[in-house]
Amino acid sequence: MDMGILSNVRYRYVSQTATVETLLKEFFRKFIHICAAFVPVIAKFNLNAACILLAVAIPVYSVCEILRLKGVNVPVISRVTAYAARSRDAGRFVLGPVTLAAGILLSLLIFPLGYASVGILALAFGDGTASLAGKIFGRRKIPGTNGKTVEGSMACFIMVFLTSLMITRNFFHALFLGISAAVFEVLPLKDYDNLIIPLLISFLAAVLDSFALF
Repeated sequence: MDMGILSNVRYRYVSQTATVETLLKEFFRKFIHICAAFVPVIAKFNLNAACILLAVAIPVYSVCEILRLKGVNVPVISRVTAYAARSRDAGRFVLGPVTLAAGILLSLLIFPLGYASVGILALAFGDGTASLAGKIFGRRKIPGTNGKTVEGSMACFIMVFLTSLMITRNFFHALFLGISAAVFEVLPLKDYDNLIIPLLISFLAAVLDSFALF
């Protein structure tokens, strides 16, 4: 088969809305998101250690990022940040890792671990898969959301529903949390969704449980 045809097929069907390079970067970014799912596991064994690691990671990363912007590359960290950065972050402080760690840390500090875990997994898997699904399968864009898609929102809903059901063991709670996460995720919050989603989902999980709703 002609290689040009193969390239066209790969571009058309592997990435519906992005170049292959953009898609690879998105996979890399969302892999970091998904790694957040290990935090509740660590916290279950030692909550203080998990919080300390996150609290230390924020200033360490911030210093490394400031140095990178000044032309001083810190091994591994600066390279990873530069590769994962979106085009909108060119020449700017990449805020995503800070809001990601802060959202997880605040959830652990404010809520009991069970509720915080629901919020953290919503961020890790819901937000993590929404962008990937939108870029690979997305065809129907949602107006006023800076390009977010119906397909991405559906992926977010499914993943949050499943992870919430796994923790809460309550179908209706999980359904409500999945819908809520999909609504929050579709808002044009940029990197601040990393901060808002885990806190809001953790809060809603606590409210549902406290008032025995559904």
